[in-house]
Amino acid sequence: MAGGCNTFAALKEMIMNKLFLKGLLLLAVVLPCMGNAQFLMDMIDTTKDAGKGMLGIYKKFDHLRLSGYIQPQFQLAENKGIKNFEGPDFAANVNNRFMLRRSRVRIDYVHFGKETKPGVQIVFQFDVNERGFTIRDIWGRVFENKYQLFALTTGMFARPIGYEVNVSSSDRETPERGRMSQTLMKSERDLGAMITFEPRKKDHKLRYLKMDLGMFNGQGINATGDFDNSKDLMGRIAWKPYPIGKKFILSAGASVLHGGLLQNTKYEYSTASQAGITKLIVDSSLSNVGQVSPRRYYGADVQLKLRNRKGFTELRGEFLSGTQTGTANSSETPSALVAGNEGFHVRQFNGAYFYFLQHLFSEQHQLVLKYDWYDPNTEVKGMQIGAPGANLSPANIKYSTLNIGYVNYLTENVKLLLYYAIVRNEKTQLAGYTEDLKDNVLTCRLQFRF
Repeated sequence: MAGGCNTFAALKEMIMNKLFLKGLLLLAVVLPCMGNAQFLMDMIDTTKDAGKGMLGIYKKFDHLRLSGYIQPQFQLAENKGIKNFEGPDFAANVNNRFMLRRSRVRIDYVHFGKETKPGVQIVFQFDVNERGFTIRDIWGRVFENKYQLFALTTGMFARPIGYEVNVSSSDRETPERGRMSQTLMKSERDLGAMITFEPRKKDHKLRYLKMDLGMFNGQGINATGDFDNSKDLMGRIAWKPYPIGKKFILSAGASVLHGGLLQNTKYEYSTASQAGITKLIVDSSLSNVGQVSPRRYYGADVQLKLRNRKGFTELRGEFLSGTQTGTANSSETPSALVAGNEGFHVRQFNGAYFYFLQHLFSEQHQLVLKYDWYDPNTEVKGMQIGAPGANLSPANIKYSTLNIGYVNYLTENVKLLLYYAIVRNEKTQLAGYTEDLKDNVLTCRLQFRF
């Protein structure tokens, strides 16, 4: 009888231990998401096989991160049906709207090798809203760990050019990127591969230096697929935020893009001055077929932060110029080859933006002032567009925007943004563009993130 009691007690203890281990395993999955992982680590007895197994499971789950954000907003435009860069164009009979500007979920997985060095990173990001489902990021990254200097990234990811293009929409102080960034780098992402030089050792002499060099299809993710053999080679060299004394933090970068698009017709259009008139001219040589119509971008950017009693004052600026291949009605990079009597339009462009950011009263409140411009064709100005015989479309008009905003960081997970974009266009001789368009936009947005 005593032996039976001892057997029953041992069985009961074994069951309780299993239940306790299962409870700990559940905590191992949940607590890292709650920021209390260290509490669990202290509880695990790694001298026993069960503890070692739970530690392995804990580490596996700790490398998997789920994040996301939604941006519900209300917008009010000066006129119905305006085209704008503060989100999608307004419908023909609409000048106010509620919308989900972005609603994204991102999954990150990082595998660590020996001595907790990262080996592989994999990222998936999706956008789901009332306009449909789109893929934003699918890429993998391999880290070199002998010298801890290099990494290789391949898949669909943000192109390494400029500063604003690579600032996440969840962190940016403005609702949208500027007209220049959106036009030249629509959707920011492309399919390709990139090598990164970025020292990961804290005591490395070049730890503030980062260099990215990549090759991409060139059309971005708006095209259904690559339609020619021409590729974009692009890169950026940057000096990461560097403390200057106790109050200043400086960072800067320079970018370049060298690429183009296959000409599948004999027509190539450009702008030139003939007989005292700046106008559209066409080269219809048969030798144009099979040539590459150029895309060349050159840019520089700088960011300066000043620490003060209420947070930070920050100045940012970026300038980009070069040659862009577009179409008759747009200076965006085409998402398909042209056909028939059409041809690519080659234009010289420049653009820039300047930010002034100032915390008010505390780091919870922030004032945003931004000025940007984009000139898609620097060889023609204002009233020359639409002049008799010029044959220049609205795609050549320069735009500038003064932006005034206020950001309230309500909590770590909620941000309120009020933003007014005052848009100005050149006055031309084109019908509908003889005066400044009434296309200012007010945006009221709440952002929720996790």
